[in-house]
Amino acid sequence: MTISNFTRRAVVGLIAAAGLAAPVAAEVDFSGKTIEWVIPFSETGGSAKWANFFAPLLSEALPGQPTVVVKFMPGAGSTKGANWFQEQEHDDGTLLFGTSGSTQFPYLLSDPRVRYEYNDWIPVMASGTGGVAYLNAEDGAKFDGSANALKDTSFIYGSQGATRLDLVPLLAWQMLGMDVEPVFGIKGRGDGRLMFERGEANIDYQTSSGFLGGSAPLVEAGQAVPMMTWGALDADGNIVRDPTFPDIPTFKEVCEATDGCETSGEAWDAWKAFFVAGFPVQKLAFLPGDTPQDVVDTYTAAFQAVTERADFADISSKRVGKYPVFVGDGSKAALQTATSVDDNAKQYVLNWLKDSYGVELN
Repeated sequence: MTISNFTRRAVVGLIAAAGLAAPVAAEVDFSGKTIEWVIPFSETGGSAKWANFFAPLLSEALPGQPTVVVKFMPGAGSTKGANWFQEQEHDDGTLLFGTSGSTQFPYLLSDPRVRYEYNDWIPVMASGTGGVAYLNAEDGAKFDGSANALKDTSFIYGSQGATRLDLVPLLAWQMLGMDVEPVFGIKGRGDGRLMFERGEANIDYQTSSGFLGGSAPLVEAGQAVPMMTWGALDADGNIVRDPTFPDIPTFKEVCEATDGCETSGEAWDAWKAFFVAGFPVQKLAFLPGDTPQDVVDTYTAAFQAVTERADFADISSKRVGKYPVFVGDGSKAALQTATSVDDNAKQYVLNWLKDSYGVELN
């Protein structure tokens, strides 16, 4: 299967699934209960902002209006928390787990540290996001829509790890011919932003919620200059400008303007495949795999009600960006897109990880 056919089928399938109605929830009452929504990252990143945005809305929509508390379990780039969730069993519907592309990528790459299986979990909501790469003010002044003037600069980047979602920016910068040295080991993208703010890093990237909530003020203050987004996908699988950041060029545009960067071939196909797996369906909410159907239906109906709020489009665009949200059968289709990648792309990335960072996963 070619990458273009994969992305086209995936996007069309998701668009169709997004229109499916949620099931009617059975009589489940969460009155007086507390729901723990566990995020396997630190409290400073985009996943934290995503969960903290949805948590009060979910509380209002669930029967009995339980308290929804977001808790954090950082470690091993989210693998620690995902391995923990794999061992959890249904109790009373009061445990929810959130993942991101940094959880998906180790799974896709068969990382030996992964002891979790996405197909054992029950997705109840999925949402897309974007990403913005940005430079410090000094280097940003050199940026002219291409990376040509940036190739002689040594960049430092705070990274969760090359096998996490960070492989999308790291591979992109390498394709542009930039010298970017990652400092591995941070527990969340918000910690990477803090390194940038302290001057310990001079390049950074954040998912849309993290950028809107933490990096946009740096841009407004003149401390950061947006370089590019990863873009979004249209219904034909083509990369177009991110609807949340329509004034910022995509990586594809910057690549086309940069000497030596190609938007075709093995590197491009691999980058696009992992972009598709990591961003159009970037964050997912799960219940344990043995959760009864009536509880699953109740959560599905509640998330459906959240997306149908009259003010949802406005408030979500400001907090998490302008991206689709999938529930019910839509979230199941989204999970398949997020956990599928072409074998050729996977092998290219495995070779790249070994050659560039000495990381061997097979």
